[in-house]
Amino acid sequence: MVNQDTRATAHASADQRGTDWRKAISDHVAYALLVYTGLQIFVTVKALSEGMSSIMPYFALIVLVAAIIPACRWFEKRWQGMSDDDASDPAFAGPFRRDVSMLWAIAIGLPLILAGIFKAIF
Repeated sequence: MVNQDTRATAHASADQRGTDWRKAISDHVAYALLVYTGLQIFVTVKALSEGMSSIMPYFALIVLVAAIIPACRWFEKRWQGMSDDDASDPAFAGPFRRDVSMLWAIAIGLPLILAGIFKAIF
């Protein structure tokens, strides 16, 4: 078990660093949404330039951008309910890295995977 002095020291050093898991996850969500949307637009434009002339790429773009927002909000919501003490607790570094890794894997991987699926179908 971690004694109170060690925990207080950990909180003090986290506060000095300015670590706030709530703000950090919000920043990652915002940037991931930008990257996801940019990739999705790029993939859609690429599909259109390769001759896919149906309305499907546009429809996919709208649906997928609308679908990613609740997913990103879910990641953010998990961290927003933290108390001020927990928000700067270094013990949450592992779960934070896990959530950030999953968020970025979705933001980068999903547009590419979906592009491959649409290319295979059409």
